[in-house]
Amino acid sequence: MKKLFAVLLSSVLVLASCHNDAKMTADAVVDRESIPGLDASAVTTLISDSGITRYRITTQTWQIYDKATPVYWEFPDGIYMEKFNYDLEVDTWLRSDYAHYNEETQIWELRGHVQSMNTDSEFFETPQLFWNQKTERIYSDSAISITRETSIIKGIGFDSNQELTKYTIHNPTGVFPIKDE
Repeated sequence: MKKLFAVLLSSVLVLASCHNDAKMTADAVVDRESIPGLDASAVTTLISDSGITRYRITTQTWQIYDKATPVYWEFPDGIYMEKFNYDLEVDTWLRSDYAHYNEETQIWELRGHVQSMNTDSEFFETPQLFWNQKTERIYSDSAISITRETSIIKGIGFDSNQELTKYTIHNPTGVFPIKDE
């Protein structure tokens, strides 16, 4: 019994002398709005509607700033979106070098070599465009180039439906073939 008591007493003294007075601390987060609540890498996500896959979004970096006012998503390394038809074939796509989505206004801003292809195989290029999901409109005040099968239309600024099939080009110029009769 004395031996057991001596071992316990020794153990308590050893443990009591092995503590560290240095406190482990970290700096407080001062500006939580500037830190993403989600920071994901190499993301591919599918979006379905009524059980049918409709969209695929691919990005290298997806950051969601859930404490910011307003809440926003940022894609600093760009984004690539595809829309599928009912046969699960890609019928339209869109890509940009940078994307920003505002949850409150539901407006996407895409910048840096923005490209898109619509269902009529028209190819759109612009340095910046905005997509308002509430109004289902796409617009820009930047230069725009639309390559069609037989023509190229250029202008400064445009307004379109979200499918990019009914659009108005501001300050248009272009090259159009003319048939000789």
